[in-house]
Amino acid sequence: MSKMTPQDMARKIGSGLLSFPVTPFRADYSFDEATYRANMDWLCGYDVAGLFAAGGTGEFFSLTPSEVPQIVKVAVEETKGRVPVLAGTGYGTAIAREIAIGAEKAGADGLLLLPPYLTHSEQDGLAAHVEAVCASVKIGVIVYNRDNAILQPDTLARLAERCPNLVGYKDGIGDIELMTRVYTKLGDRLTYIGGLPTAETFALPYLDMGVTTYSSAVFNFVPEFATSFYAAVRRRDHETIHAGLKNFILPLIEIRNRKKGYAVSIIKAGMKVIGRDSGPVRPPLTDLTEQELAELTALVKNLPAIRSTQQAAE
Repeated sequence: MSKMTPQDMARKIGSGLLSFPVTPFRADYSFDEATYRANMDWLCGYDVAGLFAAGGTGEFFSLTPSEVPQIVKVAVEETKGRVPVLAGTGYGTAIAREIAIGAEKAGADGLLLLPPYLTHSEQDGLAAHVEAVCASVKIGVIVYNRDNAILQPDTLARLAERCPNLVGYKDGIGDIELMTRVYTKLGDRLTYIGGLPTAETFALPYLDMGVTTYSSAVFNFVPEFATSFYAAVRRRDHETIHAGLKNFILPLIEIRNRKKGYAVSIIKAGMKVIGRDSGPVRPPLTDLTEQELAELTALVKNLPAIRSTQQAAE
């Protein structure tokens, strides 16, 4: 069981960069525990405020409900309290509760509640879903506002009153008006997280709206770049931010946008590029082509030059 209160967890993750480690698989798609342990230990050596085990980049959607607590347990064991470990949960309410309870028993410090599977719901139904998951555990819960689970400010405010352990709001839609209305309504009651794909592109404008942190998928394979970019965002260093976007993030997005599902696949490919091969993505996702892998390799190899430019500017 976590020793952190939900509020302690929220404050901690709001203080720095977040990331979602990939879930390594063997060629037969079984969980590769040894590689996962090595990756988690390595990532903990960088300045990161929290790691989300079995999250979106960790292919939560391809894991079974029993695999999630197993992966969380390994993450908790390997991080050894160096950073908070949060777990993904989701699908229908009953399954989301089951995964949440299992993740809490495995030692997770918090949960990220992903949208319900497939179905669209009214606000009252979404609120009942969130409240049921919050009531099933004592650890902190972050709601992920995206796709078919868009909570409106009034709904969030009611949930915040009823659920003391609802401590975070992750935005995955990029609706600036909604984000502004949510922050105006709830203020410091929640910790706000930028959760759009390749969140670096939105990091600076979101900072001005009270979103102090975001989840960086590229932290998985270029942690030095990711942490230096985040530091530039926090000090509002426009020159360094735009250099990082132009020379790395935007070219990476160009590759990512070529096929559906590449937001995850390109991160797994990045692990291969740096010599930390974490296996294939599980179907229905597909891996990058050899040509795309070569393009990504060239981008990563150019990163030292980007860092030198940033250091010169500093």
